[in-house]
Amino acid sequence: MRAVDPSRSFAPSMPARLARRAARTGIALALVLAASGCALFEPKPAWKQPPPPPAEGPVVAADALHRATLANGLQVIVLEDRRLPRISIGFTLRRGAGSVAPAQAGLAELAMEVIQRGAGDRDALALARIVEDAGASLSASAGWDTTSVALAGLSEDRDLLFEILEDVALRPRFEASEFEKARSEQAASIVAAQDEPATLVTWHALRVLYAGHRYGLPDVGTAETLASLDAAAARAYWTDRFVPRNAIFWAVGDLEAASVIAEAERRFGAMPDRPPIADTPPPPSQTPPARRIVIVDKPELGQARILIAHEGIARTEPERIPIELMNDALGGSGFSSRLMKSVRGEEGLTYGIGSGFSLRRHPGPYSISTFTRVPEVRRVLDIIFDEVRGIQGDRPVSETELENFVRYNVGSFGLSLETSDAVLGALVDLMVYGLPDDSLDTYRHRVRAVTLEEVRRAAQTRLHPDRAAIVLLGPAEALVPQVEDLGTVEVWEP
Repeated sequence: MRAVDPSRSFAPSMPARLARRAARTGIALALVLAASGCALFEPKPAWKQPPPPPAEGPVVAADALHRATLANGLQVIVLEDRRLPRISIGFTLRRGAGSVAPAQAGLAELAMEVIQRGAGDRDALALARIVEDAGASLSASAGWDTTSVALAGLSEDRDLLFEILEDVALRPRFEASEFEKARSEQAASIVAAQDEPATLVTWHALRVLYAGHRYGLPDVGTAETLASLDAAAARAYWTDRFVPRNAIFWAVGDLEAASVIAEAERRFGAMPDRPPIADTPPPPSQTPPARRIVIVDKPELGQARILIAHEGIARTEPERIPIELMNDALGGSGFSSRLMKSVRGEEGLTYGIGSGFSLRRHPGPYSISTFTRVPEVRRVLDIIFDEVRGIQGDRPVSETELENFVRYNVGSFGLSLETSDAVLGALVDLMVYGLPDDSLDTYRHRVRAVTLEEVRRAAQTRLHPDRAAIVLLGPAEALVPQVEDLGTVEVWEP
């Protein structure tokens, strides 16, 4: 152990004699402490140190984020990050699978697969090869509210990436042969889902909640809806939505913002503006209006899937934070939630149970889902409804629970924004839903400001156990007797 020289800690004006005496005293003291096993002068290892306080300044430095709007209405957002020689560029459109008619369900997913299979002068193979040769990646996807195309690669290949993005966005091929391949693949995934209980029960729950509405069908569609589609429909999906006022061009990474904005103007500034296709109409404000019990008959299953659902909230819900904190306490926080502690921890009836909201432009579903042995289904249902009624009534969220989940959300918020790509994605999300630009900077404060009264009110007004849909997947013969006293039971084929 290296002793500290106390004379270096004193003022330089200390007389030399006193300094030497202090040094001898300090060395002697250090030896005594070392002999006694005291580690006063040894720093704690890193794993014993308390974590540093989280930085809570602006999420993005003011000089790193740049915005512009081109003359044709196209919005541009650029986040500079020069730490690594890589970039990501792309488009996000403010329409997605929700803007497709129910009869064309699956079109968004299919169109975004085919758009990657040829653009400009390059067919599917040539496009894949040039992307691979550059060590880049091309991706395209459609969510309920958005459609996105993205390229990522090295900053030295910036011009090539812009060229490819321009071809994909403005000159996609949508060749009939590639469309048929993609449709066959998507149809096969729908067939495979028949053997995935979690997926199958979710699809049937959507049908119960939103019959006749686009939300009532899977994003990948059905065998019937896919059969009605063709390459022309896939092309129309993209061209109807890729209009300047409906699009956001974004770029992040080792880029200079002014140059990126100029490049966006050169390549996309001449796009004519026109109204985008209308979005999906909102679903019923209350669904289901009364309790429904549906059993999807799968006689071969030894474990039953359970899904309880009703309408949830929209992405722009003003009370979203207290509502989500309430759900964290009930079932949204894994092993810390009440449902996990009771159904798994205390009763041992499942390996996992959770709850959550599907946040969309219009209110999507709120659901509680789990699985258990077929004979235990009623017991699990009783525990779930007891916990729901408890959090609404005589066992409301406690002060300790709220404090814990506030800390969890504040702490995990930073982890969700560890990369520049994640930060930019969050900023684009705010633009899509028309939320304030400072929403990321104010998030922690808004979480900490939530009161017990707000969380308890959320439980009382946003949970509807008496009119929820109960969808069970398993052998109907064994399940019907367990739940028939809860209401009218419908038995469906898978």
